[in-house]
Amino acid sequence: MIQTAAAVAIFAATYAVVAAGRVPGLRIDRAGVAFLGAALMVASGALTLDQAYAAIDFDTIALLLGMMVVVANLRLSGFFGLVTAWVVGRARHPLPLLVGIVLVSGVLSAFLVNDTICLVLTPLVLDIVLHLRRNPVPYVVAIALASNVGSTATITGNPQNMIIGSLSHIPYGTFAAALAPVAATGLVLTVLLVALIWRREFRRDARLQAAPPPVRVNKPLLTKTLLVTAALVAAFFAGIRPAEAALVAGALLLPSRRVKVHRMYDEIDWTLLLMFAGLFVVVAGLEHRVLTPDLVGRIHLGSMPLLALVTAALSNIVSNVPAVLVLKPFVAALPDPARAWTVVAMASTLAGNFSIVGSVANLIVVQRARARGVTIRFWTYFAAGAPLTVLTILAGLALL
Repeated sequence: MIQTAAAVAIFAATYAVVAAGRVPGLRIDRAGVAFLGAALMVASGALTLDQAYAAIDFDTIALLLGMMVVVANLRLSGFFGLVTAWVVGRARHPLPLLVGIVLVSGVLSAFLVNDTICLVLTPLVLDIVLHLRRNPVPYVVAIALASNVGSTATITGNPQNMIIGSLSHIPYGTFAAALAPVAATGLVLTVLLVALIWRREFRRDARLQAAPPPVRVNKPLLTKTLLVTAALVAAFFAGIRPAEAALVAGALLLPSRRVKVHRMYDEIDWTLLLMFAGLFVVVAGLEHRVLTPDLVGRIHLGSMPLLALVTAALSNIVSNVPAVLVLKPFVAALPDPARAWTVVAMASTLAGNFSIVGSVANLIVVQRARARGVTIRFWTYFAAGAPLTVLTILAGLALL
């Protein structure tokens, strides 16, 4: 009984801090809190050390690590700047510029992890829209919204989809076939909603007056990285285990005559990997002590609309990655877990758009914008994110 109470208390405290992002009076981040929560689960007896080791899904950690190395090389080669400049160079009006930013953010997020795309694209887009003397807020908000929506499409789109891919063993192509139409519909809705809310920015008589700033490109590194990335995506659709394909791709990009390897290491978000490892252990402690088969059997989430609603609500309470981990035993008990997992992937990802704190991608965009003197207020984001969440989840349920 004491261990059960301890598991509940540790879980609640850990996820309250993960959702809030900080502890008042303490200089500890989300990764540190997740690590501390995992250690306390073992110290309290909720899990043994061996059970804690077994709880970590190394497929997800490996997939994230490999994708981070690939994205690091794309950034260092100048790929993202080149793509952004290409879009701007062909846009003569703010609306096509918005469409281009949404498509770039959404499509790249589908294959290269939305958090890393937000990290890279936000400063690039800010440079361009400020250079063009446009209101940066709708374009920056569009990056976050589109990255979440686009990442719905594939297993490699975001961390929660990676976890779902590992837990469900759904083939990459099957997952994409089910959810890519949802993502495509969501990107269209994103453009329409942002253009409607900030209609003064996109009025008909608006024109883009300046050319985009020049971009530095490392052509040999760019060619090499694009070839490896194309082979990586092909491997995903060919049915090769995503973690294995990503690790091999990342490893092939480490040897370089032009870029020191420590520059690639500096691009990797090691704290994110630590946070996910800790979260796996914390949720395993709760599952082991609280989410027993008897309790799971008494809670029925067989209705797809109900499952989507519970997933979306839970994602906004404890964040989407923890929500997926908590729902694991409930989904496993359903008669068609594969179909249920696609609903959870759709709802947990699209629910991330509901508010600024709904996903890590949103926080990255807001923090990067603030560093450049652009403030995205909670209610400003909410005015676009909340209706988009409702509309995209309804569209997703209809399509699924």
